[in-house]
Amino acid sequence: MLIRLFVAILLAFASVDALAQDRPNAPEIATKTSKVQTAMGSKFMVVTAHPDATKAAYDILNKGGTAADAAIAAQMVLGLVEPQSSGIGGGAFIVYYDAVQGKLFSIDGRETTPIVASPYLFTKDDGKAMGFYDAANGGRSVGTPGLLRALEKLHGWQGKAPWRDLFQPAIKLAEKGFTVSHRLQKSLQKEASRFEADTQAKIYFFPDTTRSIEGGARKVNQDYAATLNHIADNGAASFYNGPLALNLVEKVRKNKKVGMLSIEDMTEYQAKERMPVCGGYRGYKICSMGQPSSGALTLLNTLGILEHFDLRSMGKDNLQSWHIIAEASRLAFADRNYYMADPDFVKTPDTLLLDPLYLKSRAALIQHKSPMQDVRHGVPAGWVASISQAQDASVKPPGTTHMSIVDGYGNILSMTSSIENAFGSRIMVDGYLLNNQLTDFAFVPNDKNGNPKANRVEGGKRPRSSMSPTIIFDPENKPFMVIGSAGGSRIIGFVLQRIISVIDWDMDIAQALAAPHIVHRGKKLELESSGVDMAEPLKDFGHPVLVGEMNSGLTAIHFKNGQMTGAADPRRDGTAMGR
Repeated sequence: MLIRLFVAILLAFASVDALAQDRPNAPEIATKTSKVQTAMGSKFMVVTAHPDATKAAYDILNKGGTAADAAIAAQMVLGLVEPQSSGIGGGAFIVYYDAVQGKLFSIDGRETTPIVASPYLFTKDDGKAMGFYDAANGGRSVGTPGLLRALEKLHGWQGKAPWRDLFQPAIKLAEKGFTVSHRLQKSLQKEASRFEADTQAKIYFFPDTTRSIEGGARKVNQDYAATLNHIADNGAASFYNGPLALNLVEKVRKNKKVGMLSIEDMTEYQAKERMPVCGGYRGYKICSMGQPSSGALTLLNTLGILEHFDLRSMGKDNLQSWHIIAEASRLAFADRNYYMADPDFVKTPDTLLLDPLYLKSRAALIQHKSPMQDVRHGVPAGWVASISQAQDASVKPPGTTHMSIVDGYGNILSMTSSIENAFGSRIMVDGYLLNNQLTDFAFVPNDKNGNPKANRVEGGKRPRSSMSPTIIFDPENKPFMVIGSAGGSRIIGFVLQRIISVIDWDMDIAQALAAPHIVHRGKKLELESSGVDMAEPLKDFGHPVLVGEMNSGLTAIHFKNGQMTGAADPRRDGTAMGR
């Protein structure tokens, strides 16, 4: 037993180094692993990544507000207490179920590229890609924020509470002070060297110039309070026009790494209603966010392949199950990396990738005893390519936050929001941080043969995302689960694993969220440190395996027997509250 433990520890340390080398540094850290925090309720439920945000949303629901109202209140608080993950300087994807109409809709609040940007925004003079942080830190990486326009559209359709009231919890916390989380402190300690380019951000997060704000301390943000008061009184439009917009644009354009964002980019920005993408799995209907997010298509593509394998009989402790899940993920990511991008700019097969015959043909490629040697994108029936494209399998550091909400009227919200990498561009203006979402594009627009990448930079375009806000309905078309996560392109795998765990293996939602992450994004099988015992056996299948810490931020609500169970990822500070 002691020998086995010693080997496991050595393997973990060796694999962590390999994992760190395999991807950019990811300061959106998982600072702890604790017991899953859960709550039970039959009337309403909210789960967010921070207790202050959960409480703000709960209070709105308790007063008769809708899931839309609660989401706005929670998000304004998250921008204050979890600024490394999301805020009004970023964007969001929202999937919403209107219980009265029995209708799903989704809102695309993704950031857009400055209209004057060229495909070579992130290339050096020699045509090669910039280093990630050379591109991410500063004005060059900032896209037009979409969060407030998305929330404004949502509130117009589904809000009951006055717009101004929804900002008050965050305003009060900003004025009177919030308690700094230890997770925020540790993220800042890891990021200290990357705040040198912006004085306002440096002073706010490192008030004595050498040490960050400390976990457990009280912190006020009067600038953020003033900004929220202005938006609360004057609506979301006041963020995109007038002094707030001018301040934002000036800060981006005067940064040492000059950005291209203009006041015209701000005034012309619109959040878009898009059709949710839905698909079946074992009789359940699973709906998530379509392009420019790759979330729904990649998730449903993987599940459609897995329908051809009896995972229930194999079981969660069978290595064969994980081998097949990994292979299905590899196939889906090959399609993602080749085809998926902003559909307003690039013609894509879209839901042709979910055609049952196509998925059956993809499933037939999986070998039971060894990994496929060469995984390429497929060509679904009915798809005629206008041009040859290039793969874009680049991996970007994870950030982001997710919330899951059910209100007293039966409406359901699944919303993922982000400023991209932790602390975004590290530029602060008027008390909030600006995104670096443009680094979600392919840095080099073409491959060596000159074939363009679908996710290349173009003026006015929205970068591809992996955010996967998801709502699931059971075989009787009743709500079954609300789920989503933070975690960059691993989000798809995080959500996939929990869907399989609950539907195929009857795990309760707390068990499912606590289980070690096992993710495949196309290159290597990634395994969370707590599951290190599986590393060598999976290597025996022929998989390159990397073990290390994986930041996630799952929030979920599971419906069962007339009750809801809300659960928050034990790797972060999230909480659930319900009644």
